Amino acid sequence: MQRALSIRRTLQSLHHRLLFNKSVPLKHHPLPSIRTLSSTPSASPSPSPSPSPSDAEIRKYLGYTALLVFCGAATYYSFPFSEDAKHKKAQIFRYAPLPEDLHTVSNWSGTHEVQTRNFHQPESVEELEKLVKEANEKRARIRPVGSGLSPNGIGLARAGMVNLALLDKVLEVDKEMKRVRVQAGIRVQGLVDEIKQYGLTLQNFASIREQQIGGIVQVGAHGTGAKLPPVDEQVISMKLVTPAKGTIEVSKEKDPDLFYLARCGLGGLGVVAEVTLQCVERQELVEHTTVSNIKEIKKNHKKLLSENKHVKYLHIPYTDTVVVVTCNPVSKWKGPLKFKPKYTKDEALQHLRDLYRESLKKYRADVMTAKSPDGTEPDINELSFTELRDKLLALDPLNKEHVIKVNQAEAEFWRKSEGYRVGWADEILGFDCGGQQWVSETCFPSGTLAKLSMKDLEYTEELKQLIEKEDIPAPAPIEQRWTARSQSVMSPAYSSVQDDIFSWVGIIMYLPTMDARQRKEITDEFFNYRHLSQKQLWDQYSAYEHWAKIEVPKDKEELAALQARLRKRFPVDSYNKARKELDPNRILSNNMLEKLFPLSDTI
Repeated sequence: MQRALSIRRTLQSLHHRLLFNKSVPLKHHPLPSIRTLSSTPSASPSPSPSPSPSDAEIRKYLGYTALLVFCGAATYYSFPFSEDAKHKKAQIFRYAPLPEDLHTVSNWSGTHEVQTRNFHQPESVEELEKLVKEANEKRARIRPVGSGLSPNGIGLARAGMVNLALLDKVLEVDKEMKRVRVQAGIRVQGLVDEIKQYGLTLQNFASIREQQIGGIVQVGAHGTGAKLPPVDEQVISMKLVTPAKGTIEVSKEKDPDLFYLARCGLGGLGVVAEVTLQCVERQELVEHTTVSNIKEIKKNHKKLLSENKHVKYLHIPYTDTVVVVTCNPVSKWKGPLKFKPKYTKDEALQHLRDLYRESLKKYRADVMTAKSPDGTEPDINELSFTELRDKLLALDPLNKEHVIKVNQAEAEFWRKSEGYRVGWADEILGFDCGGQQWVSETCFPSGTLAKLSMKDLEYTEELKQLIEKEDIPAPAPIEQRWTARSQSVMSPAYSSVQDDIFSWVGIIMYLPTMDARQRKEITDEFFNYRHLSQKQLWDQYSAYEHWAKIEVPKDKEELAALQARLRKRFPVDSYNKARKELDPNRILSNNMLEKLFPLSDTI
């Protein structure tokens, strides 16, 4: 504002000089207010020489220039930026005030965002049915959107969305059959908390617990355990609110073909209103964390997958470290394990804290990403492991040498975190994924437990070699998990062979800064990382991306290639046929579904 006032004073000074400079006649000045000040009705103008056309043009353009500068400065300094967004001036119009009826909806990582005036949250199934019917009549899009945790924003649609957050009740519990019927808007953690009083829980969990049940089922989400299938396989029946056929219930007894298609239906076949899930008895688990290397892993891989209920590997790029995390039920005879860790939590974090202090000296304390929103230095002793990692990466996220140091520090953290932990399944099976991030996760067949193909370990070995060869600043971890097959035909883990198992491998790049330019640079580097992985590995290993993490290419040739790949793996024609029958006006669709599964009139 001071600069704007300064410009105003400069303009006033210019006006003043123009008034009293006898070489510039007032009658030629473009400001009428100045002419009024310069003469009275009885005064006669004093004679003066006529200016040359060039002088008049110069004065005219000087006046226009001053006016533009003043307007630009006034706009700049009066624009309503929030305090933490002033560094994003390059995206000035993105932060303009929005109309009151315009809802901004983004996914958790802030990588996908839309604004819409049509965001619906029905409070009953009847209200949902009415909404879907009216939208179909008007051909108004209402894409089903869950809690926004999918990294690719699969549920987002600018034209309109429907969210079932207010339909979040447990409707029925069958303790004997271990089944629960719930409204689709209930979150995983909410469901688990509700049914624990009956001694029940879900069979498996993804890394986090904030997904709505309807969403986690529709995208084919999964936990880990070679004998445990993805979440959609736990669905016994579903109630779908469809645009063309109203509310229908599907199960393997009632229309099995549609049931196995819609169970992982990507929200395109109907709004999932209710779900009946097969649960299991609530158990305490013992989590065992050890640090190994790929040579040792190869020797014990079959045993690890066969003898543990849950198992995952965390591969750390630019190191030989593989963190192995297994979980098994607490023995009914021995009871909870008594274990004293070798290192305290502070000792495990010390190497990361030392690296952070050392890095701050190198990058200087005035690095904005190292400070809290109020401008103060964070107390690193209060930061968790993932928060420390984010702070470290924020200093220089695309510097390979810096990322290697952070990865080495993470390997040391896990070495000092070896040991056991006991808790309920919903507490133990979670995984702190860190802050905002880009993620790509692929799923591919790994043989059977009786006859492992070992392709899963070959995949991660080749991936790490690719990272080093291409100098990719890849942070840790490369997370590797396993599931049994799914009978849902649209699941990446679908198989008609009962004993087949699948490996899921996720790569990651964190977004530890809110600086728009730096986030774009990280995004570009991540998509290069993903592209190289796809080019070298996906076809070779028959790998397909998780539906919540697949990204639609902008390039037409790349999109055509992706459509062809999907058609090889999934029953695209059957899926599109069901879409045309249940949602002929495509009100439940969005740009992503239209691009991945273009409808054809010949179907």
